Amino acid sequence: MRSIRTAALLFAAALTIGAARAEPDWRGLDPRNTLVVETSKGRIVVEMAPELAPLAVDRVKRLAREGVYDGLLFHRVIEGFVDQTGNPNNHDGGTSTYPDLPAEFTARLSEPARARVIVRRSDAVEGFLGAIPIIGVSAAEQASGGDPRLRVWGAYCAGVAGMGRQAGIDTANSEIFFMRAPARRLDHDYAVWGRVVRGLDVARAITVGEPPAAPDRMIRVRLAADLPAAERPNLEVLNERGGLFAAKVARLKRRLGPAFSVCDMAIEAR
Repeated sequence: MRSIRTAALLFAAALTIGAARAEPDWRGLDPRNTLVVETSKGRIVVEMAPELAPLAVDRVKRLAREGVYDGLLFHRVIEGFVDQTGNPNNHDGGTSTYPDLPAEFTARLSEPARARVIVRRSDAVEGFLGAIPIIGVSAAEQASGGDPRLRVWGAYCAGVAGMGRQAGIDTANSEIFFMRAPARRLDHDYAVWGRVVRGLDVARAITVGEPPAAPDRMIRVRLAADLPAAERPNLEVLNERGGLFAAKVARLKRRLGPAFSVCDMAIEAR
Protein backbone atom coordinates (compact mmCIF):
# COMPACT_ATOMS: atom_id res chain seq x y z
CA MET A 1 0.00 0.00 0.00
CA ARG A 2 2.84 2.39 0.85
CA SER A 3 4.44 1.87 -2.58
CA ILE A 4 1.13 2.64 -4.30
CA ARG A 5 0.68 5.81 -2.24
CA THR A 6 4.24 6.92 -3.02
CA ALA A 7 3.80 6.22 -6.72
CA ALA A 8 0.54 8.19 -6.72
CA LEU A 9 2.27 11.20 -5.16
CA LEU A 10 5.08 11.03 -7.70
CA PHE A 11 2.55 10.75 -10.51
CA ALA A 12 0.63 13.82 -9.30
CA ALA A 13 3.87 15.75 -9.05
CA ALA A 14 4.78 14.82 -12.61
CA LEU A 15 1.45 16.09 -13.88
CA THR A 16 1.91 19.50 -12.33
CA ILE A 17 5.63 20.05 -12.78
CA GLY A 18 5.07 22.34 -15.74
CA ALA A 19 2.55 24.46 -13.86
CA ALA A 20 5.22 25.63 -11.40
CA ARG A 21 7.27 27.21 -14.15
CA ALA A 22 6.52 30.67 -15.51
CA GLU A 23 4.63 30.23 -18.78
CA PRO A 24 3.32 32.86 -21.21
CA ASP A 25 -0.42 33.46 -21.07
CA TRP A 26 -0.79 32.94 -24.83
CA ARG A 27 0.78 30.48 -27.24
CA GLY A 28 0.90 30.09 -30.99
CA LEU A 29 -0.54 27.21 -32.99
CA ASP A 30 1.57 24.56 -34.68
CA PRO A 31 0.72 24.96 -38.39
CA ARG A 32 1.45 21.26 -38.94
CA ASN A 33 -1.43 20.37 -36.63
CA THR A 34 -3.85 23.18 -37.42
CA LEU A 35 -6.76 22.57 -39.78
CA VAL A 36 -8.37 25.53 -41.56
CA VAL A 37 -11.94 24.84 -42.71
CA GLU A 38 -13.52 27.46 -44.94
CA THR A 39 -17.28 26.93 -44.81
CA SER A 40 -20.24 28.65 -46.41
CA LYS A 41 -20.82 30.32 -43.02
CA GLY A 42 -17.21 31.33 -42.32
CA ARG A 43 -13.86 29.98 -41.16
CA ILE A 44 -13.33 27.26 -38.55
CA VAL A 45 -9.82 26.71 -37.16
CA VAL A 46 -9.11 23.40 -35.43
CA GLU A 47 -6.13 22.48 -33.27
CA MET A 48 -5.50 18.78 -33.88
CA ALA A 49 -4.37 16.26 -31.26
CA PRO A 50 -2.12 13.55 -32.72
CA GLU A 51 -1.29 12.35 -29.18
CA LEU A 52 -4.92 11.32 -28.70
CA ALA A 53 -5.77 9.90 -32.12
CA PRO A 54 -2.72 9.70 -34.41
CA LEU A 55 -4.43 7.62 -37.10
CA ALA A 56 -7.48 9.90 -37.22
CA VAL A 57 -5.31 13.02 -37.43
CA ASP A 58 -3.23 11.44 -40.19
CA ARG A 59 -6.41 10.54 -42.11
CA VAL A 60 -7.88 14.05 -41.78
CA LYS A 61 -4.61 15.56 -42.98
CA ARG A 62 -4.42 13.19 -45.94
CA LEU A 63 -7.99 13.80 -47.07
CA ALA A 64 -7.56 17.56 -46.68
CA ARG A 65 -4.38 17.51 -48.76
CA GLU A 66 -6.07 15.43 -51.45
CA GLY A 67 -9.03 17.83 -51.62
CA VAL A 68 -11.52 15.13 -50.62
CA TYR A 69 -13.21 17.39 -48.09
CA ASP A 70 -13.57 20.36 -50.44
CA GLY A 71 -17.22 21.07 -51.26
CA LEU A 72 -18.72 18.40 -48.98
CA LEU A 73 -22.02 19.16 -47.28
CA PHE A 74 -22.86 19.28 -43.61
CA HIS A 75 -25.33 16.47 -44.16
CA ARG A 76 -26.58 16.00 -40.57
CA VAL A 77 -26.77 18.94 -38.18
CA ILE A 78 -28.59 18.77 -34.85
CA GLU A 79 -29.14 21.88 -32.76
CA GLY A 80 -27.43 21.69 -29.38
CA PHE A 81 -25.46 18.64 -30.48
CA VAL A 82 -23.36 18.19 -33.60
CA ASP A 83 -22.40 19.18 -37.18
CA GLN A 84 -21.57 16.12 -39.30
CA THR A 85 -19.71 16.24 -42.61
CA GLY A 86 -16.84 14.56 -44.45
CA ASN A 87 -18.66 11.78 -46.30
CA PRO A 88 -17.88 11.90 -50.04
CA ASN A 89 -21.48 10.89 -50.87
CA ASN A 90 -22.87 13.59 -48.53
CA HIS A 91 -24.87 10.98 -46.59
CA ASP A 92 -24.25 8.84 -43.55
CA GLY A 93 -22.25 5.77 -44.47
CA GLY A 94 -20.07 7.30 -47.17
CA THR A 95 -16.35 6.58 -46.99
CA SER A 96 -13.10 7.52 -48.67
CA THR A 97 -11.09 5.08 -50.77
CA TYR A 98 -8.93 4.28 -47.74
CA PRO A 99 -9.60 1.46 -45.27
CA ASP A 100 -11.49 2.04 -42.04
CA LEU A 101 -9.51 3.00 -38.97
CA PRO A 102 -9.21 1.06 -35.71
CA ALA A 103 -10.81 2.59 -32.63
CA GLU A 104 -8.79 5.32 -30.91
CA PHE A 105 -11.02 6.02 -27.93
CA THR A 106 -8.26 6.17 -25.28
CA ALA A 107 -4.59 7.03 -25.40
CA ARG A 108 -1.45 6.82 -23.31
CA LEU A 109 0.53 10.03 -22.91
CA SER A 110 4.24 9.32 -23.12
CA GLU A 111 4.87 12.57 -21.22
CA PRO A 112 2.26 12.81 -18.42
CA ALA A 113 3.49 16.32 -17.57
CA ARG A 114 2.12 17.47 -20.95
CA ALA A 115 -1.37 17.12 -19.48
CA ARG A 116 -2.54 20.25 -17.66
CA VAL A 117 -4.67 18.80 -14.89
CA ILE A 118 -7.22 21.23 -13.42
CA VAL A 119 -9.45 18.83 -11.44
CA ARG A 120 -8.46 15.85 -9.32
CA ARG A 121 -11.25 13.56 -8.15
CA SER A 122 -11.08 10.24 -6.35
CA ASP A 123 -11.95 8.39 -9.55
CA ALA A 124 -10.40 10.53 -12.30
CA VAL A 125 -8.51 13.65 -13.27
CA GLU A 126 -9.68 16.29 -15.74
CA GLY A 127 -7.60 18.71 -17.74
CA PHE A 128 -6.26 19.74 -21.11
CA LEU A 129 -3.83 18.56 -23.73
CA GLY A 130 -3.31 21.77 -25.65
CA ALA A 131 -6.83 23.07 -26.31
CA ILE A 132 -8.38 19.61 -26.11
CA PRO A 133 -10.24 18.70 -22.90
CA ILE A 134 -9.27 15.31 -21.53
CA ILE A 135 -10.20 12.92 -18.74
CA GLY A 136 -7.65 10.59 -17.20
CA VAL A 137 -7.59 7.79 -14.67
CA SER A 138 -7.03 8.70 -11.02
CA ALA A 139 -3.52 8.87 -9.61
CA ALA A 140 -4.21 5.78 -7.51
CA GLU A 141 -5.43 3.75 -10.47
CA GLN A 142 -2.53 4.92 -12.60
CA ALA A 143 -0.02 3.98 -9.91
CA SER A 144 -1.52 0.50 -9.51
CA GLY A 145 -0.66 -0.44 -13.09
CA GLY A 146 2.68 -1.14 -14.68
CA ASP A 147 2.51 1.50 -17.43
CA PRO A 148 3.84 4.94 -16.36
CA ARG A 149 2.06 6.69 -19.22
CA LEU A 150 -1.15 8.47 -18.22
CA ARG A 151 -4.26 6.84 -19.69
CA VAL A 152 -6.63 9.51 -21.02
CA TRP A 153 -9.54 10.06 -23.37
CA GLY A 154 -11.02 13.13 -25.02
CA ALA A 155 -14.01 14.83 -23.39
CA TYR A 156 -16.79 15.80 -25.78
CA CYS A 157 -17.16 19.45 -24.82
CA ALA A 158 -18.33 22.25 -27.10
CA GLY A 159 -16.05 22.66 -30.11
CA VAL A 160 -14.45 19.23 -29.87
CA ALA A 161 -13.86 17.51 -33.22
CA GLY A 162 -14.51 13.79 -33.52
CA MET A 163 -14.41 11.00 -36.08
CA GLY A 164 -17.75 9.63 -37.17
CA ARG A 165 -18.26 5.90 -37.61
CA GLN A 166 -20.84 3.24 -38.30
CA ALA A 167 -22.08 0.70 -35.75
CA GLY A 168 -18.75 -1.10 -35.53
CA ILE A 169 -16.12 0.57 -33.37
CA ASP A 170 -13.44 0.08 -36.05
CA THR A 171 -15.33 1.85 -38.86
CA ALA A 172 -14.13 5.47 -38.68
CA ASN A 173 -13.06 6.55 -42.15
CA SER A 174 -13.61 10.08 -43.44
CA GLU A 175 -16.62 11.47 -41.59
CA ILE A 176 -15.86 14.19 -39.08
CA PHE A 177 -18.05 16.18 -36.73
CA PHE A 178 -17.90 19.31 -34.61
CA MET A 179 -19.70 19.62 -31.28
CA ARG A 180 -22.12 22.53 -31.05
CA ALA A 181 -22.51 21.83 -27.31
CA PRO A 182 -21.18 19.30 -24.79
CA ALA A 183 -22.38 15.68 -25.10
CA ARG A 184 -20.30 13.61 -22.73
CA ARG A 185 -22.12 10.38 -23.60
CA LEU A 186 -19.82 10.28 -26.65
CA ASP A 187 -16.70 9.93 -24.47
CA HIS A 188 -14.96 6.57 -24.95
CA ASP A 189 -17.10 5.92 -28.03
CA TYR A 190 -15.75 8.19 -30.78
CA ALA A 191 -12.17 9.26 -31.44
CA VAL A 192 -11.37 12.86 -30.48
CA TRP A 193 -8.91 14.36 -32.96
CA GLY A 194 -9.05 18.10 -32.25
CA ARG A 195 -10.97 21.14 -31.07
CA VAL A 196 -12.23 24.33 -32.65
CA VAL A 197 -10.11 27.22 -31.34
CA ARG A 198 -11.66 29.87 -33.58
CA GLY A 199 -15.06 29.68 -35.25
CA LEU A 200 -17.28 27.94 -32.70
CA ASP A 201 -19.86 30.59 -33.57
CA VAL A 202 -19.53 29.49 -37.20
CA ALA A 203 -20.03 25.84 -36.25
CA ARG A 204 -23.16 26.79 -34.33
CA ALA A 205 -24.47 28.77 -37.32
CA ILE A 206 -24.36 25.80 -39.72
CA THR A 207 -27.89 25.14 -40.99
CA VAL A 208 -29.74 22.51 -38.96
CA GLY A 209 -31.45 19.45 -40.45
CA GLU A 210 -31.25 15.70 -41.02
CA PRO A 211 -30.52 16.51 -43.79
CA PRO A 212 -30.84 20.31 -43.92
CA ALA A 213 -33.15 21.66 -46.61
CA ALA A 214 -30.38 24.00 -47.78
CA PRO A 215 -27.18 22.53 -46.34
CA ASP A 216 -24.02 24.45 -45.69
CA ARG A 217 -20.75 23.04 -46.96
CA MET A 218 -17.01 22.91 -46.39
CA ILE A 219 -15.77 25.02 -49.27
CA ARG A 220 -12.09 24.31 -48.76
CA VAL A 221 -10.14 22.41 -46.09
CA ARG A 222 -6.39 22.89 -45.71
CA LEU A 223 -3.59 22.42 -43.22
CA ALA A 224 -2.22 25.75 -42.05
CA ALA A 225 1.27 24.49 -42.92
CA ASP A 226 0.20 24.11 -46.56
CA LEU A 227 -1.14 27.65 -46.86
CA PRO A 228 0.96 30.65 -47.89
CA ALA A 229 2.13 32.48 -44.78
CA ALA A 230 -0.17 35.43 -45.51
CA GLU A 231 -3.23 33.13 -45.55
CA ARG A 232 -2.51 31.24 -42.33
CA PRO A 233 -4.65 32.07 -39.30
CA ASN A 234 -2.81 34.66 -37.23
CA LEU A 235 -3.93 33.31 -33.88
CA GLU A 236 -2.73 32.76 -30.38
CA VAL A 237 -4.70 30.61 -27.95
CA LEU A 238 -4.92 30.88 -24.19
CA ASN A 239 -2.02 28.85 -22.84
CA GLU A 240 -3.38 26.10 -20.61
CA ARG A 241 -0.12 26.22 -18.63
CA GLY A 242 -0.15 29.98 -18.03
CA GLY A 243 -1.24 32.10 -15.09
CA LEU A 244 -4.19 33.70 -16.88
CA PHE A 245 -5.65 30.29 -17.61
CA ALA A 246 -5.15 29.23 -13.98
CA ALA A 247 -6.89 32.39 -12.75
CA LYS A 248 -9.89 31.78 -15.00
CA VAL A 249 -10.14 28.19 -13.79
CA ALA A 250 -10.00 29.36 -10.16
CA ARG A 251 -12.83 31.84 -10.74
CA LEU A 252 -14.99 29.19 -12.37
CA LYS A 253 -14.35 26.76 -9.53
CA ARG A 254 -15.39 29.35 -6.97
CA ARG A 255 -18.56 30.13 -8.90
CA LEU A 256 -19.60 26.58 -9.81
CA GLY A 257 -18.25 24.65 -6.84
CA PRO A 258 -18.36 20.83 -7.07
CA ALA A 259 -20.33 21.06 -10.32
CA PHE A 260 -17.27 22.42 -12.17
CA SER A 261 -16.07 20.25 -15.03
CA VAL A 262 -13.52 20.50 -17.80
CA CYS A 263 -16.27 21.53 -20.25
CA ASP A 264 -16.85 24.75 -18.29
CA MET A 265 -13.44 26.09 -19.31
CA ALA A 266 -13.49 27.48 -22.83
CA ILE A 267 -10.24 27.96 -24.74
CA GLU A 268 -9.94 31.55 -25.90
CA ALA A 269 -8.09 32.79 -28.96
CA ARG A 270 -6.93 36.22 -30.05
